[in-house]
Amino acid sequence: MKGILGKKIGMTQVFTTNGKLIPVTVIEVEPNVVTQIKTVETDGYNAIQLGYETVKPKNSNKAKMGHTKKANTEPKRFLREIRGVNVEDYTLGQELNASVFTKGEVVDVSGISKGKGFQGVIKRYNQTRGPMGHGSQYHRGVGSLGTLLPMHVLKGKKLPGHMGNVMTTVQNLEVVDVDLENNVILVKGNVPGPKKSLVMIRTSVKKGEKVNDMEELITYEVEEPVEALEETVETTEEETQEETPVTEESSENGNE
Repeated sequence: MKGILGKKIGMTQVFTTNGKLIPVTVIEVEPNVVTQIKTVETDGYNAIQLGYETVKPKNSNKAKMGHTKKANTEPKRFLREIRGVNVEDYTLGQELNASVFTKGEVVDVSGISKGKGFQGVIKRYNQTRGPMGHGSQYHRGVGSLGTLLPMHVLKGKKLPGHMGNVMTTVQNLEVVDVDLENNVILVKGNVPGPKKSLVMIRTSVKKGEKVNDMEELITYEVEEPVEALEETVETTEEETQEETPVTEESSENGNE
């Protein structure tokens, strides 16, 4: 098990060399700092705590600054634990970047879903509405609230209420590409949460450390070096300069 914290930037699409379109979510992964290592002897379980997004000291407090000072790092806005890791592979103050995951790995992505406010049962639980005509007098209601015998609403009845804004995990997503230069991980499909929200990428619980074979993506890099392009431009300019006097002489002769 391994993981890292990141920020959801948005969605886009990439193309493979075979012409296949893949929708991806762009997750920016700034360096994560290991701020604490928990072991069975001291805390009862094995886990590491990661710090993400540096904040100014004036926006923090003494407790948080003292905690991150043990890891020799600046105060962090987010602190999250990842359990089930091999704590021997980590050291206090170690920085983790996008290279934690490789192309083709299967991961689980967790984040706080978008808040939808107070919603009815049709939108909240995908229940169907009643007939809209012929005097049914039942359109978007919640339906029967319980049987006659208990004489009260049964526990767990799906009713209108607050929708969204809860921790959600999408499992078995594939890592399409890892861009170390821009600290970006491209994950196939959509992940929970709005743009610029915190997400956690972890090893898949069901698939383990499985790595799928991913097709190569199309790159838009210029194959011909820039120096060669400059040389071609210079040669064309020299040719035009050599040709211009000849045309001037011919024009003068014609005028005479």
